[in-house]
Amino acid sequence: MRPFGIGDFAAACGLTPKALRLYGELGLLVPVEVDAATGYRRYDGTQLPRARLIAWLRGVGMPLSRIRVLCDLPPVAAAEELGTYWRQVEADVAARRETVAFLVDQLRREDIAMTAAPSPIRLEHACCRDTGMVRTSQQDSVFAGTALFAVADGFETPEPSDSDDSYHDTASAAALRAIRYADATVPAASLTTAVTEAFHAARTDVSHYIRSGHARRAGTTLTMMLWSGGDLALAHVGDSRAYLLRDGELHLLTQDHTYVRSLVDEGRLTPAEAAVHPERFTLLRALHGDAPDVEPDLHLRRARLHDRYALCSDGVHAVLPDLAEPLRSAATPGEAVKSIRKAVFTAGAPDNFACLVVDVCEPGLTGK
Repeated sequence: MRPFGIGDFAAACGLTPKALRLYGELGLLVPVEVDAATGYRRYDGTQLPRARLIAWLRGVGMPLSRIRVLCDLPPVAAAEELGTYWRQVEADVAARRETVAFLVDQLRREDIAMTAAPSPIRLEHACCRDTGMVRTSQQDSVFAGTALFAVADGFETPEPSDSDDSYHDTASAAALRAIRYADATVPAASLTTAVTEAFHAARTDVSHYIRSGHARRAGTTLTMMLWSGGDLALAHVGDSRAYLLRDGELHLLTQDHTYVRSLVDEGRLTPAEAAVHPERFTLLRALHGDAPDVEPDLHLRRARLHDRYALCSDGVHAVLPDLAEPLRSAATPGEAVKSIRKAVFTAGAPDNFACLVVDVCEPGLTGK
């Protein structure tokens, strides 16, 4: 085929000349000839299929780093990689759906909210934590206030000097100490800002804890809810979880930031395979020294009367894949927590665990 000038090649493949110059500099689509005097670029017709594929992939939002990998694969493997990418996109979209629905509802109700007070609610809660039947030290922490509720699951390798167990602080405890100030009345419009600032405070204090030298490797998950009337903001990083029991149906509100969860999202593992995978506890995101700028997943929700929310560490959900029964059968948060604790011990309680249950109740009434 005859050589193409950059303008003709751009028209033929659907990429702009500016994009072609960038992809040439990145080594993704290198011209066959560059005039030494003028810098004019020429492309061969055999490069058109690759250029058109790049244009299509950019059109669906695939990042250049992943396009580079896909373009160098044989066709069948490239098709698998594209399918994997799109399943991951769909998983990310699903994780954001609730927040978008909340914002749409909030915007539609804005005029009403300016003239009418929201329906009052009351929150009832109960919580527990335990070392389980195998562990001898406690790395899980829980905080239950009036507007703020949180669970954190710490991990660390102590320094040899701490082997006498004389120092009992943990990264999870540091994270929850940092966010206590946020347990206050917050306007609904400020929920996202308030919960993000609390998360950043926890991130800072965990970094300080690590730099204090009590552990070679330390960190924690953090899943927290901040309430303003019937609205709540959820901030999450790691593999602790938040659930909602509504009308008898259990919904998982958070996504685990683990290696095997990413493989499930990409279609490389089934949920059943992930449950027994040897690296199922390997975290991709958490509050720890190697990720000083980690940001949380954020969700905004509008609660309904009789909703039941549950936060728990992996010491609960790893041995109780379905929390619906203990949450559904209990009349009060206290009974729900006791039921969960009993079920965890019946399953062997191989890890520390923490759980917290919050019910949305009518003012002046008790129970669910």
